[in-house]
Amino acid sequence: MVTRRRLVAAAVLLPLARTALAQTCGQVTARQTEGPFFKPSSPQRVTLIEPGAKAPRLVVSGRVLARDCQPLKGALLDFWHADEQGDYDNRDFRYRGHQFTDADGRWRLETILPAVYPGRTRHIHVKVQPAGGRILTTQLYFPGEPENQRDGIFDPELVMRMSGRGEGAFDFVVG
Repeated sequence: MVTRRRLVAAAVLLPLARTALAQTCGQVTARQTEGPFFKPSSPQRVTLIEPGAKAPRLVVSGRVLARDCQPLKGALLDFWHADEQGDYDNRDFRYRGHQFTDADGRWRLETILPAVYPGRTRHIHVKVQPAGGRILTTQLYFPGEPENQRDGIFDPELVMRMSGRGEGAFDFVVG
């Protein structure tokens, strides 16, 4: 039974709950360098897995959100990373591609586990751009990587949540 007391309590608590949620989303995803290997005009695709790839498979997913936690439909995500040997393809578009978020701001990328290369920990580069908005360039990192603490660019705020073998998640918040 809904009582007047419960209605008053809900009226008081609902704005507080919304404020707490907004504060969680209010933290814009940290920017990072695109590095020397960005290449524009990548193909649109949700899988970067190349024929004959022998590296372990990886699925990364998440959402693109505004500071107020609203999902951003049609946001562009452009991904690129090193191959199984730690090399970037600068001639073609191996392990490069872009996609757009769905109506709920969701995205999903199928790829491989990129190799570590000298001076860097394992990572995936990404550019995120909401429709008509500013580009966020950043990198995603893997938890528990031995090279994380030795990589001068590594940011613990950009570590993906790994929910299972080969499954990562990360929500981008853009301002």
